Amino acid sequence: MATKQRFRNQYRLEIREDDSLPMHVHLVGGNFDVLINLQTLATEGTFPCGLRDEVMAWVTAHRDELIKEWNTWH
Repeated sequence: MATKQRFRNQYRLEIREDDSLPMHVHLVGGNFDVLINLQTLATEGTFPCGLRDEVMAWVTAHRDELIKEWNTWH
């Protein structure tokens, strides 16, 4: 598992080497585990209050890098 970014010092954006398709990242921390599809940017799960826009902006800006790393791990 590789942490790609931290948000509010409590939540981590992770790529997990043992995950299956579709390519995605996890936002985890506390009781939260949100899956973000790197191809469609669709999400599954509930974001921590007020964090969705910040996380999605970061993922969108770094999407190509995240996809490249996903392909490296898988």
